[in-house]
Order: sequence, then structure tokens, then C-alpha cells
Amino acid sequence: MDPIYRRGLIYALAAFVLWGVAPAYFKLIQQVPPAEIIVHRIIWSSVLMAIVLGATRRFVGWNYFRENPRVLGTLVVTSLLISSNWLTFVYAVNSGRMLDASLGYYINPLVNVLLAVIFLGERLRPLQLAAAALAALGVAYQVFELGRLPWISLMLAFSFGFYGLLRKRVPLDALNGLGVETLLVAPLALLYFAQLWTTGHAQFAQVSRSLDLLLIAAGVVTTVPLALFAAGAQRLPYTTIGFLQYISPSLGIVLAVGFYGEHFGTARAVTFALIWAGLVLFTWDAWRARRAG
Repeated sequence: MDPIYRRGLIYALAAFVLWGVAPAYFKLIQQVPPAEIIVHRIIWSSVLMAIVLGATRRFVGWNYFRENPRVLGTLVVTSLLISSNWLTFVYAVNSGRMLDASLGYYINPLVNVLLAVIFLGERLRPLQLAAAALAALGVAYQVFELGRLPWISLMLAFSFGFYGLLRKRVPLDALNGLGVETLLVAPLALLYFAQLWTTGHAQFAQVSRSLDLLLIAAGVVTTVPLALFAAGAQRLPYTTIGFLQYISPSLGIVLAVGFYGEHFGTARAVTFALIWAGLVLFTWDAWRARRAG
């Protein structure tokens, strides 16, 4: 195996496995309200990213954003999108709805195709159209059978889909992008934390030293997998990344059903089966198109 490919595979596998087991971390701090968890995720991620960008001298500098205000404006929007994605994910995990979160990340690749058609003018190949139809059928079945829209799944899929769509238009690497995004929302996070502190509702520095350390670790939980993913994506073909990305939601299902006792009933089984069938078609089509190209 080519050494560059092997390193890329190791980095990407590590990233997706870490993302897949991340719910176990959030379960450890489930006594903390999701909004406060996101506050710590933003604050400590911004601190860690500032240290990393400063130490590696990779920060593009604020002059770059003064000269490119549209880039900064786009990052304001993406920072709000990724924050809402994080909040929804933490809420799903800590409210016993990890299966809904996993379904959202299975749907996400198909949502990306839909957004590309709508906003980038791309055309669907027949198998891509069939894959999208199967995903829509899966969601429709769950709405019919359970009598509710899987809003967590759709929120995660579409927030991350729009995030990816906008970030594709930003000429920044992952570290600079995440660093600026977290710094942009850090003032809001600090204001909210100050409000929690003054009203006596903050958990940080009020419960135990171990909980404080776990909340500080939110920065590492956020940034390390992203850095590994960026390193892997630079060394691997897109189709390989496409296959590997299903590791995370699959591990989420194992954790949800095997360790946290979530119910995987008939309605969920049918929905997931339709989504998986769509993903098989989607991945096969992408692999075939890459070989033909």
C-alpha cells in the first residue's frame, strides 16, 4: 500500500471512529443542559484553535478578512449553522434519541446531492435520482408510521449540508475555517455563560472538578477529529472518504441500541433499510463514475 494512502487511511479512520464514539462522551456530561455544553464546546474549541494556529503560524491573519468581507460574512453564517448542528446532536444524544442522530448522518450525503442540484445546477444521474427517492421514501414512511417528522435527523442532515455547501465557497483550510468560526461565535457563548453564571444555573465550577475537566475536554472532542479528517481527506480519493463516512453513524447505532437501550423497532428498521439501500446505490454510482472518468 502506498505510504501516503496508508497514512490518509489511518487519519480518516481515526476521525470517523472518534466521531462515532463521541456520543459516549456527551453521555458522561448529560447532566449539563445541551446549551451549556455547546457554550463550552465553542469556548474551549476557540481557545485550542487559537493556540494551534498561533503555534503553527498557519493563521491567515485578520487583514485577509478585511480585504475579503464576503468570506467573513460566509463564515458568520457557517458558524451559526455548525453551532446549531452541534446543539441538535447533543440534544439528541442526551435525550435518548441517538438513532435519530445516526439517521441524520446517513441522510446527509443524499442531502448534499439535493443541494448541489438546487444551488449548483448539477444534474442527477439515474442511480443518484433513485437513491434520493429511496431516502425520501424512508423519511415519508417514518412520518406515516410514527406520526411525526424526524426533525432531529432532518435538522442534522440539512444544517450540515448547508454548512458544507457554503464552506466549499470559502478558500480556507479546515483549521483556519473552524478557528475563525469558533472565534466568531465565542462572544455569544461567553455572554450566555455569563448569564448562566450570574443566575446560578451554570454547571461549570459548581459541581465537581471531574465535570469541569470533561467540559474543558469539549474543545479536544471537537477539534481533533476534524484535524484528522482534514489530514485524511488530503491523502485519499473522494470515493474512499465516501465509504468511510458511514462508520460514524453505524457506531452510533451500536452505542444507541447495544449500550444505551434505545428501541430499534419495525418503523426504524424499514426507514434505515430504505436509507441504506439509497446509500448503496449512491456509493456504487459514485465509484462507477470515478472509474469511468
